[in-house]
Amino acid sequence: MSVYCGDDDDQDSMHGLQLTAASKEERVLDDQKHHNCPNLACRSTAIITKSQMEDRPHKPHREKKDKGKGKEKQKGFNEKAFAPKSGRRADRQGRRNVERDQTRLHVPLVNRTPDDEPPPVIVAIVGPPGVGKTTLLKSLVRRYSKQTLNDAKGPITVVSGKKRRLTFIECNNDLNSMIDIGKIADLVLLMIDGSFGFEMETFEFLNILQAHGFPKVIGVLTHLDLIKKAATLRTTKKALKKRFWTEIYAGAKLFYLSGVLNGRYPDSEILNLSRFISVMKFRPLVFRNAHTYILADRIEDLTPREQIRTSDGKCDRTVTMYGYVRGTHLRTEARVHVPGVGDLPVKSVEALGDPCPLPGSDPEQEKKRKLSEKKKLVLHAPMSDVGGVMYDKDAVWINVPGSFTRGNDDVVQGEGEQMVMDLQDAQATLEDVVAKSHIRLLGSSSKNLSVEEKEVDMESEDEEEFDGEESDFDGEENFDSDEDGDQENNQASSSQLRGTNTGRMSLRQPMRSIPSSSKQRTEVEYAESDSDLGNDNDDDNQVRVRFDDEDDEDIPDEDDEASEGDEGETPGWKQNLAARVQATARKARRKDWMKLIYQSELSPEEILRDGVEEVPEAEDEMVDDFFQIKKKAGAGDEEILDRSKENLDGDELKRWEDEEMLDSIRHLFITGDDDPPEDEKFHDNEDDEDGNESGDDQEGEEVDPAAALAAKKEALKRKFDAQYDDPESTKLDFYEEKKDEIARQLALNRAEFEAIDSEARTLIEGFRPGQYVRIELVDVPCELIENFDPTYPLIIGGLLPAEERFGFVQVRIKRHRWFTRTLKNNDPLIISVGWRRFQTVPIYSLDDHSIRMRMLKYTPEHMHCYATFYGPVSLPNTGFCAFNSLDGSSPGFRISATGVVLNIDRSVKIVKKIKLTGVPYKIFKNTAFVKDMFNSALEVVKFEGANIRTVSGIRGQIKKALPKPDGAFRATFEDKVLKSDIIFLRAWYSVQPRKYYNPVTSLLLSDKGKWTGMRLTGQVRRDEGLKTPLNVNSTYKPIERPARRFNPLVVPKKLQAALPYASKPKVMLPQRGQTYLQKRAVVMEPEERKAVALLQQIRALRKDQVARRIEKKDEKKQERRKKLAKEEAFKSEKEKEKKKEYMRIAGQKSKRAAEMEEGGGRNKRRKT
Repeated sequence: MSVYCGDDDDQDSMHGLQLTAASKEERVLDDQKHHNCPNLACRSTAIITKSQMEDRPHKPHREKKDKGKGKEKQKGFNEKAFAPKSGRRADRQGRRNVERDQTRLHVPLVNRTPDDEPPPVIVAIVGPPGVGKTTLLKSLVRRYSKQTLNDAKGPITVVSGKKRRLTFIECNNDLNSMIDIGKIADLVLLMIDGSFGFEMETFEFLNILQAHGFPKVIGVLTHLDLIKKAATLRTTKKALKKRFWTEIYAGAKLFYLSGVLNGRYPDSEILNLSRFISVMKFRPLVFRNAHTYILADRIEDLTPREQIRTSDGKCDRTVTMYGYVRGTHLRTEARVHVPGVGDLPVKSVEALGDPCPLPGSDPEQEKKRKLSEKKKLVLHAPMSDVGGVMYDKDAVWINVPGSFTRGNDDVVQGEGEQMVMDLQDAQATLEDVVAKSHIRLLGSSSKNLSVEEKEVDMESEDEEEFDGEESDFDGEENFDSDEDGDQENNQASSSQLRGTNTGRMSLRQPMRSIPSSSKQRTEVEYAESDSDLGNDNDDDNQVRVRFDDEDDEDIPDEDDEASEGDEGETPGWKQNLAARVQATARKARRKDWMKLIYQSELSPEEILRDGVEEVPEAEDEMVDDFFQIKKKAGAGDEEILDRSKENLDGDELKRWEDEEMLDSIRHLFITGDDDPPEDEKFHDNEDDEDGNESGDDQEGEEVDPAAALAAKKEALKRKFDAQYDDPESTKLDFYEEKKDEIARQLALNRAEFEAIDSEARTLIEGFRPGQYVRIELVDVPCELIENFDPTYPLIIGGLLPAEERFGFVQVRIKRHRWFTRTLKNNDPLIISVGWRRFQTVPIYSLDDHSIRMRMLKYTPEHMHCYATFYGPVSLPNTGFCAFNSLDGSSPGFRISATGVVLNIDRSVKIVKKIKLTGVPYKIFKNTAFVKDMFNSALEVVKFEGANIRTVSGIRGQIKKALPKPDGAFRATFEDKVLKSDIIFLRAWYSVQPRKYYNPVTSLLLSDKGKWTGMRLTGQVRRDEGLKTPLNVNSTYKPIERPARRFNPLVVPKKLQAALPYASKPKVMLPQRGQTYLQKRAVVMEPEERKAVALLQQIRALRKDQVARRIEKKDEKKQERRKKLAKEEAFKSEKEKEKKKEYMRIAGQKSKRAAEMEEGGGRNKRRKT
């Protein structure tokens, strides 16, 4: 009970309180609460009745104030008051505003997701093991659906708002799963262990996202409760946030989750995270905007059990998968690819009812601003078996866990158990219930309807069906006449028609043709009725056309073709009913004016009157869309010859020279004037903002042409004034112009398909995104069903027609800077491009000055190169990433390279350099005969005219082949060559990539992370323990080259005599006798002898002093070494004692920690 305690002045706000009590008429205040209330005015007993509450005047709601918007338009607004004081500050502020505007600009893309019923947003929870992914998933599901999941597996769909649903999926620690999740996730919750830091799996997943299209990413820090010190916690948050911003972008959102309470994260933190998820906006990604895909939330095997039994379970299966269509439209004839399985053909696709419908479709919910909590309780998780009820196309599967006993009140009964008990309680069948029920035609009828059983023949049945259809058409005619007729004459009938609700929202369309009969139905028996609805049709909207000397003709409206009957004693709506039925049946087939005007030889009068091609009344009783009676050609008909040019009649062409006749029908042509006909010229389509384009609501109202013309001129004047006053405001930049163009095209597409029913629309454009479909696949490997694991995502990716063929794909690739090994040519590489993952053998190349593609043996360092491989064709600009191995046990960073697809040119030619060597065996002046370069004369002919050169640098050219020996040829050089010279030819050899394609079929294995493809020879030898065979000729040996002896240069004496002195060789003969310096004897004087003896004595003394000084230094060094050795021994003893004490304390700490954790511990992880 809510109690009101307040003064008399506050009673006006009483209507804002919610008063609840046992009685609806009286609200009695409790005496005890009055006694405890401090307000004296409430101490007395008071009775507040419902009538008193209604009689009180309510204050009107306060108008919402405009918070500072449009200050520039207010009176007295001073622009200088809001200007910056400093010019530099104004410049910085202007630059910042421009940069901020530029950051939000992007290339506008068409968003193919429908606004009315979009598919659920895929929220992927990604992180290394032990970081808390399952706990976060359960917390978010409980926040939205108020249900606790015991075992969360597969996609889980919940309702988060009036126009939004969320599909949560957890990504396990598998590289294949991370690749698949990165291709389909709209929002990624990237979980990081705050107490441990970033791990290798996190960086690998971010690089996968960069290659396949980056969705929205939100970081979530967990395990922060393990950090006890506040300063350390603050420093850790700051460091992790800085690194997270470096990887994503500056300003990326990062949430912090503290400890776990009752197996979940705190409700307040989960509430903040869920609110941020609910309001996020997503931009369309290029690849997903061009491809359709389905995240399967359910899979079933439809293969006959007998076929499985006879084949011992090793036959291909027929499988159905269920899920929401995402991306673009899903066509039934397209092939699909299931990552981890392969390309599969589609047998059938059909739309099912939405298992998790949007509450926004409820008209009562549309009025409410906020979604009620009751509408959020919808939870769709088939792989988690929530609720125990699974709905199929033709069955409902009820899963009752454990044993179930009827009448046991201790066990909580779910939805499935309650449905089974209700079926068991049924005492009568549906047929018995209908037979016992009574139906009255009108609410005021005194008798019930009764059915008389009697035998009727086929003609009577046809007549009864015809009468029934007449009654249906009769109701339609009443509806039309009530709307189109005069209101004064039909006032009573229209009020009576409005009073009775037939429950039909639209007019009934005839679904089959009227059965024919040989006799005319002239008299029709009518049922008794009190209503008399006239048949006065308003012809204001018809267009009149005047031909040569005739009266005006009416162009009938397609929506108002109703036959006019004779007015007699019968009511107006009953007159000429049979003819009106046929007219209504013809009304379903709208007139095709294009065919009547362009493809027929009728005159305009005959087209309007339906005079020539109208079937006579005697033969028009059978109205059929498919069958027509073929008329026999008359005797006077001319023979139609097979000719390429038609035989035109001049008299027939003269009819189209009449300008008056052409002007009368000019507005009916697409190529004619844009102006409507005279009677509709003043109808302004721009004023019809209510969307009533049919004009049915305006048939009875007359539009004043002068007023309409004045309004149109006024609108044009306002538009001109706006452009003249501020011409810059009307100009749109490229970004805004493209967005408006895309919006107009979307509106045009939506309007084009509005009038088409859902089945025809599906045949034209396929299944729209947001529909829940059931797709049936054939030739599915049996291992998918036998080894199915719901923790691994199951994706159905649609393939474009160009992506179904195979060829050589050229890409631009760069080795990842964190991958340690260099990529080698012709080594197998696992590539993830589009929906596919496959192993192939690429060839690396580089553009050699735009002349040729030169093969590389290894990928270059810190530089892009080209790669060509054989595989499925992908569209240009499609990103990809490459791996050497997908095994989780491989150490280090697993992404080896990233790149983008360039083109799919099949004529790409990659060449590698090759050198052909030969030796001369006959040498003439500048000509030589060369052998050992080619094997036959035919090869020589192919290389005639090629440039060759020697190792010493002498250039030459191949001239002609020699008859003997085979492969020898004559070549000319720019100088004489020697027999010791080696001659080589530089050539380019074309290299073709190997046609190797091995799809990754990880979902077919029992252990999904152990897929292995083709291995290198060295890896096979290492795994098998084999030694590398040693070839003797391949071992490196020391090269022994003998010293070459060159003959001296001999210049003839005649030539020497002719040369000038400067050019003559200066050759000195060897000295035969001794020179004067060699022959003379040296004799010292006595003074010189004394000086030499003194110097020798001084040198001997110096040498002795140096030797004694060295000995003393060695003795001092020995004493110092002994002293230092004693000090080192003492220090080492101290260090040993310190280490022992430290290890003892550390052991005690680890022992205590192990006892506290009771043997539990986190998994060992790889550090970055």
